[in-house]
Amino acid sequence: MNTIRTAGLMAAMIVLFALLGRGLGGEQGMFIAFGVAVAMNFASYWFSDKIVLKMYKAQEVDRSGAPELYDMIDRLRQQAGLPMPKVYVIPSDQPNAFATGRNPKNAAVAVTNGIVRLLNQDELEGVIAHELAHVQNRDILTSSIAATLAAAITLLARFGLFFGGDRDRGGLLGSLLMLILAPIAAMLIQMAISRAREFAADRDGARICGKPRALASALDRLQRGAERVPMNANPSTAHMFIVNPFAGAAQGLRSLFSTHPPTEERVRRLMEMERIGV
Repeated sequence: MNTIRTAGLMAAMIVLFALLGRGLGGEQGMFIAFGVAVAMNFASYWFSDKIVLKMYKAQEVDRSGAPELYDMIDRLRQQAGLPMPKVYVIPSDQPNAFATGRNPKNAAVAVTNGIVRLLNQDELEGVIAHELAHVQNRDILTSSIAATLAAAITLLARFGLFFGGDRDRGGLLGSLLMLILAPIAAMLIQMAISRAREFAADRDGARICGKPRALASALDRLQRGAERVPMNANPSTAHMFIVNPFAGAAQGLRSLFSTHPPTEERVRRLMEMERIGV
């Protein structure tokens, strides 16, 4: 269901881009905006693992340096049918983790010192399985495509305002409205895609490790840990972490702009998996 939802949201983003391009930028403006957006996001996609790992001062470890963690990841990646990813430890007290890499052969799993200290073995297995599910589902590629389309839509809106566009389709007022509303719509869709991928990674991660309850418990403890322990995180990378590294969970209308679903809902779905034995 989450895969279908992601595909539907991605299609909505493409339709929004095409309509905006036709109405404001014309075909030429549409192609220019898309080309610029691709160029802007290409380096981020291709070098995302190196960029974000360096940003958080992550240190690569092997079996001799972190035997329990390394062996846990090795065992779970075999259960998922994946190549062995590189393993990194982030010097941060906030309990958190993320996976990166443009494909399974170039993947990396990073955990903070805080998460290793906080969680028990079953809970940490649930977290690692969640991150491996992101790798398995190629979510870095999905998020990169969504980011490219969102950037292209924003650029098109600006082109339409400053370079004229099709004035017969609404005039200056229409262009101003599109300048404001189209990027917001693109961001809402991009955030919805991110939340759908988190639900999918929860589900598939629980199946990889076979412990939905442990992952649910881990998410609950991680949410509370993130609220207690601050992290010097970059907002542009918040979507990569298993829980939002910034304190507090978004509520109400703010949740529409959140990269993560409400933890309570994630826990509820995992406990339902546990109940029916999925």
